[in-house]
Amino acid sequence: LTVEEVFAQAAALNGKEVLLRAKVVKYNGGIMGKNWLHVQDGSGAAGTNDLTVTTSAPAELGQVLLIKGTLATGKDFGAGYKYAVLIEDATLTQ
Repeated sequence: LTVEEVFAQAAALNGKEVLLRAKVVKYNGGIMGKNWLHVQDGSGAAGTNDLTVTTSAPAELGQVLLIKGTLATGKDFGAGYKYAVLIEDATLTQ
């Protein structure tokens, strides 16, 4: 899937495993016991072009990765951290 397709099909994909290839544009490690990535693949417009991913695997800015994880919608972690679409517990491969 593309990042845009993940957003477009989010309701149908909620709770299901998804697979996409995208570039790491932001990385925050060790937050709430996970690494948090923002990934993009050139698809989508503002609001549907940047997808958040949680993983236990390390990643580097600029890496293009194959991302496989469970899609979740409407996640609210409190303190203003709300995600309409999120891929959780992803595995990353090059």
